[in-house]
Amino acid sequence: MIKVGIIGATGYAGGELVRILLNHKEAEIKWYGSKSYIDQKYSDIYRNMFKLVPDICKPDELNRLCEEVDVIFTATPQGYLASLLNEDILSKCKIVDLSADYRLKDLSIYEKWYKIEHKSPAFLSEAVYGLCEINRELIKKARLVANPGCYTTCSILAVYPLLKEGLIKKDSIIIDAKSGVSGAGRGAKVANLYCEVNESMKPYGVTTHRHTPEIEEQLSYAAGSELKVLFTPHLAPMNRGILATAYGDLNEGVTEDDVRKAYEKYYKDEYFIRILEKGSLPETRWVEGSNFFDVNAVIDERTRRVVMMGALDNLVKGAAGQAVQNMNIMFSCEENEGLKLVPCFP
Repeated sequence: MIKVGIIGATGYAGGELVRILLNHKEAEIKWYGSKSYIDQKYSDIYRNMFKLVPDICKPDELNRLCEEVDVIFTATPQGYLASLLNEDILSKCKIVDLSADYRLKDLSIYEKWYKIEHKSPAFLSEAVYGLCEINRELIKKARLVANPGCYTTCSILAVYPLLKEGLIKKDSIIIDAKSGVSGAGRGAKVANLYCEVNESMKPYGVTTHRHTPEIEEQLSYAAGSELKVLFTPHLAPMNRGILATAYGDLNEGVTEDDVRKAYEKYYKDEYFIRILEKGSLPETRWVEGSNFFDVNAVIDERTRRVVMMGALDNLVKGAAGQAVQNMNIMFSCEENEGLKLVPCFP
């Protein structure tokens, strides 16, 4: 059995890690870490875990935890893991970090966008960006995996095949994305109160959202050279889900068949990526509660642009589900172990 510790187990992503790992045949949770609920029963915080999790929440003690488990999930705010990580910890266990601390290779870009000092930049070069369908071989050998952001997973997977195959002009990409409120975390904020969110939709982080450089870095790898994207997120009045709609100018002569073949080349054998049939468009309701990513694209012949669309559950494929998928790859488990989650509807 893989012995697992979760730091930040009482946040939304941490709660999803628990839900998923309870059904994992090869993993056992040894540590439910929490900063806010130390010594409280986990099932008192998440009542859906009543009679399922008898454990109490323990302090977020990374140095102690690494001695007791094989892998640690850190579902924590930016800066937490970077302030504590050292070679001694990594020599004792593997880590899947759900924050942004090791997603960006350029230290100056991280500190510019996140506005904090990075405390352990020596590990940036070692960390593997955990977008499973693209970096699987690197993840297999990793000690430290940077789990991608939810917006970035949805946006990159939608655009990657067409950019990789040179079907779209790399400097023409615009991404418009919508997220459910759980993407903002469990902490109390006025902007996320029911009356502030219900019956409304709003853009936020316009030109400044911190997932922008992450999207740019990974798509630059796909394109083979540096690129910029225009990314605009929106808050939607729903609990879960991300829908990304991306636009790109087509290169000369690209057809709808070329676009279809590009998606099939990279994704036809991927368990968690569902290329929808022609005429079927992604919707968040059809992926809710699952680790699936639904994708499709439509060409606008009038403007010679392609519209690339993707949908996922921000707490599963956009966070905890992908983290467990990364763990499965790191420990040579079946990649979909614990993740054969049928989407919930209604």
